[in-house]
Amino acid sequence: MTSVAIIPARGGSKRIPRKNIKDFHGKPMIAYPISVALESRLFDRIIVSTDDEEIADVSMRYGAEVPFMRPKELADDYAGTNAVVRHCLEWLVEKNQKPEYACCIYATTPFLQEEYLRKGLELLKVSGKSFAFTVTTFPSPIQRSVRIRKDGALEAIFPEHVPKRSQDLEEAYHDAGQFYWGKSEAFLNRVALYSPESIPVILPRYLVHDIDTQEDWRMAELMYKALSFYENQ
Repeated sequence: MTSVAIIPARGGSKRIPRKNIKDFHGKPMIAYPISVALESRLFDRIIVSTDDEEIADVSMRYGAEVPFMRPKELADDYAGTNAVVRHCLEWLVEKNQKPEYACCIYATTPFLQEEYLRKGLELLKVSGKSFAFTVTTFPSPIQRSVRIRKDGALEAIFPEHVPKRSQDLEEAYHDAGQFYWGKSEAFLNRVALYSPESIPVILPRYLVHDIDTQEDWRMAELMYKALSFYENQ
């Protein structure tokens, strides 16, 4: 087997209840990454790792597999994504179906595009690195960050950069939280993701939405509607 998509989707989302299967512009949220993964034809299997029967049913209805239910110890608020991916890969190893590449795709990625998913795999192969994952730029220089002190006043976190022009400051990137391509061996051997073993897949900021709060959800709905309108012109 060449590659597998692994979509983590636990049932216990607290800030947005049932977030992974909540309706988003007419479809359950998790249907979006499943559909893109299927249409890309990059994967031999698309596996949703969940502890929730309803999420499992919805995922299978939209074309993913749920060949096992995630154990309770990997379904609480402290379970890390890497541990969930390793669990799935170890299950595949036990079945003698170890893939060469694995791609962890988050369930709440309605802005996921096949173009970047495909680019991630290509970059991973060409670079020889362990991982390729999505990043995007900060909207303003992080070197100009300020903090609020205990007395309520402001102060610069990096005062040495205050006199500098914005264009003279190094551009910084952050994890876009869409997908993480990696060699299966790297996931299994716990190779550090935030390291020189990774190569970036750079996304435009308008495709990056971290959906953790109700406000995030509303902003994502509005941007999705705007992009859909623009693409249909």
